[in-house]
Parts: sequence; C-alpha cells; structure tokens
Amino acid sequence: MDAPVATAPAPVRRLQQRRRTWLAIIALTLLLIAALTLGWWLLYARFYQSTDDAYVAGDLVNVTSQVYGTVVAIDADETDRVQAGQELIRLDATDARIALQNAEEQLARTVRQTRTIFANRDQLTAVVAERRADLVRAQADFDRRRNVAVSGAVSAEELGHARDALSAARDALTAAQKNLAASTALVGRTGVADNPDVQAAGTQVESAWLALMRTSVRAPLSGYVARRTVQLGERISPGVSLMSVVPLERLRVDANFKEVQLRRMRIGQPARITADLYGGQVEYHGRVSGLGMGTGAAFALLPAQNATGNWIKVVQRVPVRIALDPAELSRHPLRIGLSTVLTVDVHDDRGAQLAQTPPREPVLATRTYDIDRTAIRTRIAQIIRDNEAAAPLAAE
Repeated sequence: MDAPVATAPAPVRRLQQRRRTWLAIIALTLLLIAALTLGWWLLYARFYQSTDDAYVAGDLVNVTSQVYGTVVAIDADETDRVQAGQELIRLDATDARIALQNAEEQLARTVRQTRTIFANRDQLTAVVAERRADLVRAQADFDRRRNVAVSGAVSAEELGHARDALSAARDALTAAQKNLAASTALVGRTGVADNPDVQAAGTQVESAWLALMRTSVRAPLSGYVARRTVQLGERISPGVSLMSVVPLERLRVDANFKEVQLRRMRIGQPARITADLYGGQVEYHGRVSGLGMGTGAAFALLPAQNATGNWIKVVQRVPVRIALDPAELSRHPLRIGLSTVLTVDVHDDRGAQLAQTPPREPVLATRTYDIDRTAIRTRIAQIIRDNEAAAPLAAE
C-alpha cells in the first residue's frame, strides 16, 4: 500500500502564492520602469547633454595708464557703473603742462631759425645776381680792351689787369652760386610752415599735448568696476593695471563637458542655463558659440604626465563656450565665477564642431584712445603764423 503524499498546510500555500504574486508584480514593475527609462532615453534624454561643471565667465578689461604720473583723483570705485570714455583716474599734470610749454617755445624758435635760413637764401640769391652783373661788366671791359690792344691804345699791363678782373669776377660768381646751392639744399622747395624742421617741432608739440591729455585715464568700455588696485598718491607706470572693468553684456558660460558628451554637440545648438544665484526660478537661454581645442588638463599649468606604470584612465572634460542673451543678462545680472547648471539640446547635429570662417568684426574694440587732435593742430598752425611774420616766400 502506497504511503500518502504529504501536503503543505493551507496557510503556507497561501503565503507561497502571495510571494509569487509579489515577485511577479515587482518583476513587472522593474520591466515597466526599464521600458519607460529606455523610452525616455530614446525619445528625450539622448538629445540633451547636461553638466553642472559650468561657470560664468567674462572679459576682465584692465584699465592702464599710457604715461607716468602721480594719482591725484580716483573717480570710480568697485561695483560702480562706468561709461566708455568716462574719466576713472586723474594724474598730476604739472610736468606735462611744462613739457607742452617747452615744446611750443621750441616750435617758435625753430620757425624763426627757419625764417632766417630763408632770408639768407634770398640774400644769397641777390649776391649771385650781383656777381653775375660784375662778371658781365668785367667781360665787357676785357673784350673792349682786347679789341683796341692791337692798335696799341691799351698797354699790355692794362689788358692783363682786365683779364685778372674777369677771372676774379668769374670765381666770385662761382662761390656765390655754391653758397646759394648750399642754402637752397637746407630749405628745398618748401615754405616755412612745411619745412621738415618746423614739422618735426610741431610733432613734438602734438606729442606733448597728447601726454597732457593722457593724464586723464578713461574707461575703455562701458561696464562695472570689478577690482581696483590703485591708491591715491601712488606713482604709476604705463601698462600697470589700475582697475578692471567687466562689461555685463559680454558675460558667458564656460561649461566643461565629458569627452563622451561631445559626439553630437555642434556650434549654434540651443542651451538652457540655471544659476545657483537665482535657482530654478530664472532660466537663461543661450547658444553654443564654440568648443575648446583641448581638455582642461592639456592647458593646465602642470599638465598630467600619463607615461607611468600606475596610469589610470580618467574621463577628460572639454570646455564649451555658451553665449547668453544680453536682454536676459540685463534683467537678471550674473557675476563672473558663479556656478550654473547647463543643458544643451543636441537634436540638430548638422552644424560644425569648429568655426569655419574667421570673425568679421573685432571681438572687442574701443575708441576711447582716439583723441581728437584738431585743437592742438590749430594751435600749432597759429604759433607758426605768429613767428613767420614777414618771412620771405619760398622761391619757385
């Protein structure tokens, strides 16, 4: 007789059934989550690349002096808004004014010396004419005596004296002509105003005037003073940074993406940025303006040396520049160095990874240093006119 088969109690069977049901539910849930995740990645996530290794960057324009001087006034401080051409620092202009006065006096002396050279040339011209007349007269006297010497009316001694006078007149004319040529070489075919020496002296006046104008150090462009290092009474030299100006409209984001994220990234793709300063309440919109030509490690002060036995591969990051909307920056200003979170839409990957043409316009430009020199040129012309009064005209 067969032994009866043992069966599990009903509570145990119910527990096993419940366990299998929960395992099936969990498995289905995991499968559903995996399917949703795959669908989300295929339809959405793979078209967006994000990073939180992104920071606000911008131009830090240094304000420097073009001349030596002592600071006597500082007209702008950190956090101040300044306009292009606005005076930021004023230097002591006493030495520059004296140098300008000396240059003007030297110009006046040069004009008068040049006028004297012109007068000497005209005097030598008159001397040449006089010597030529003497030669003509001596030639006529010699010819007359030579014609009558045949008849014995003029002695040989008198004819010899006439010949000597003719030779002396010829030599005197030659000497006068050489003196005139030397004087003419000094002035050429110019007048007093356009004589090279006068022009050089005028240039010195203009240079001294520019040095005086440059004792006022002005802002090269509009922006905000971010850093001031100059102090009142300090003796400064040309080229030393006195303060820095940040143009707000030139702020951008430098985002560091992993190298595996750059496969479909192109110039011109749209980007969304949020800054920790404002949180998620403010979103900026920008575009990819350029991809870096090297990783951050490649341009580091001490580049990594991987030719070692304990080398470990590290995913590198490449800087990507994002241009921001100036209108959004005006409404919600940022600061250099702030942390941001950035997402780039890489749906359209038909663009170029690198710029194909050079820039058509300067990245930054200023007209602050283009000083109008009309006033000093008028002053130079007046000095020349005042000191060449009664000067003889240049010979044609």
